[in-house]
Amino acid sequence: MTMPETAAAAPGQIPGQVPHVIEEKGLGEESLAPQETRIMDPWSYLFAWLGGCVSIGTFTIGSGLVGTLNLLQTFLAIAIGCTVIGVALMINGRAGHKYGIPFMVQARSAFGFSGTRLPALVRSVPAIVWFGFQSWIGAGALNLVSETLFDYSNLWAFFIGFQFLQILLSVLGFHGIKWLENIGSVFIIGSLIYMFFSVIGKYGDAIMTNLVNVEGTWGAPFWGATMLFLGIYSTMMLNVSDYSRELRHGVGPMRQVTIYANSILPATLFMGMIGLMVSGATGQVDPIKVFSSAVDNKLLLVTTLLFIAFAQVTTNILNNVVPPAYALMDVFKLKFKTSAVLVGLLAFATFPWKLVQDESAAGLNIFIQTYSAFLGPIFAILVVDYYILRRQQLDLGKLYDAAGPYRGINPAALIATAIGVVAAFAFSNVSWYASLIPAGLSYYLLMLWLPSARRFRDD
Repeated sequence: MTMPETAAAAPGQIPGQVPHVIEEKGLGEESLAPQETRIMDPWSYLFAWLGGCVSIGTFTIGSGLVGTLNLLQTFLAIAIGCTVIGVALMINGRAGHKYGIPFMVQARSAFGFSGTRLPALVRSVPAIVWFGFQSWIGAGALNLVSETLFDYSNLWAFFIGFQFLQILLSVLGFHGIKWLENIGSVFIIGSLIYMFFSVIGKYGDAIMTNLVNVEGTWGAPFWGATMLFLGIYSTMMLNVSDYSRELRHGVGPMRQVTIYANSILPATLFMGMIGLMVSGATGQVDPIKVFSSAVDNKLLLVTTLLFIAFAQVTTNILNNVVPPAYALMDVFKLKFKTSAVLVGLLAFATFPWKLVQDESAAGLNIFIQTYSAFLGPIFAILVVDYYILRRQQLDLGKLYDAAGPYRGINPAALIATAIGVVAAFAFSNVSWYASLIPAGLSYYLLMLWLPSARRFRDD
């Protein structure tokens, strides 16, 4: 695997140097260069995704479906969304798994070296927003633990401290992610099961009345709900190569789908259904208030709250630090540790204390629909580019040659993205689904017919 002498320098390298294939890496030594190092076996990879998908945002989405879907419909909406997620992750993660390249490098063949700033921005903004949102939730859980055990409450102090703890863990890179998720997976699974049955035990009658014995709908709102649960992970569908490049060689496509589905589905089902059931029974959407009222035993309450805090750490470090950190590395040529620290600091500026308010639940759903409108077209373009135009064969030399044929911006990708976004907004309830065919088809045709895009083809 050779690189031309004009290859773009990776962070920490002298400009003009060839970025060598990485054979080994230590704590926090993440790079955009292709890597042979695969630090995760299938079980570690599954545990990483399980921990990374225990999102309080999923709880909030479940809460927002009260009055629209019944319990069975919500269950099926989550199952359908997660099945689509598993297949999509496998499809778009194949390039990263095969070549050891991250998302920012993978996107260069479709968008160009400068054009990748668009998908980088679209991917990074939701990650940083979710980072701040989930950090505030985690800090609230720790504050309630302190108030319960020591009668001390200072939410802002816990938020700032919790944020800096996550920043310190983030700079360890994928080695830190691997061990954090491996150790925490048993705690996460046990806590999810306990919370689920605790909610049923306390609110069983109200759940039967408000969620089981109601008609709901199988129409557009149902399919819109599948899109909402899918939309939580549409960001990860985009940059899944950042993770799949860490998965051991020899893990085939079907096994990868199984890994994704068996990790994402349980976490999403438990969190989404708990959110629906509790909000349907009490009208409350704040998860901290929900669990403080649902659990009567002090020890169990503390354990539950610690789970909430821990789940925010595992989700943030995997899903909300790595993508924007890699984007900063690519655009500003920073090292990973510097980028990870900047991402943590930027999360302060998302005003998460506003996002967690009851009246923000509907706005959060709109936010997901909006960024999904941009993520769907980019996903479709990457898939068409890799499977149809490149036939799963990438020229790594060109991907690292800033002066080569992928230099600048590929107009075909930008135009196709715009077409996909228009289609997504025209069908906002199913924006991700609606954007795929218009974006993918227009990209393919533009790559064939648009003269300025032809240098991006490898034929």
